[in-house]
Amino acid sequence: MNKRTIGTIHEDKAASFLIEQGAKIIEKNFRCRSGEIDLIVRHQDYLIFIEVKYRSSAKSGYPIESVTFAKQKNICKVADFYRITKFIPDVQPIRYDIVSILGNDITWYQDAFDHVY
Repeated sequence: MNKRTIGTIHEDKAASFLIEQGAKIIEKNFRCRSGEIDLIVRHQDYLIFIEVKYRSSAKSGYPIESVTFAKQKNICKVADFYRITKFIPDVQPIRYDIVSILGNDITWYQDAFDHVY
């Protein structure tokens, strides 16, 4: 299996997990020139931009460690574009979360990082 296929499988697992937690999937793999956001969901009052990271083992580090400051900045830039193009009002509470999949263990890090300019 190639990386894209593996990524899609684990993004689907993350989406199923989030649905079980009461989230509603709004978009999968939202893309623009600046980059991509894996999942955009609504949960409670929040619009949430989610990065999904998978590792088969911790040998190369934990999945959450791969969401660097540069990656966070890129996610925020894409989220800003999404909010503008979808006419999301500024009063809408938003959050940036990470779903980490290590082997078969899924962890949802809510409010994982602040908006980066």
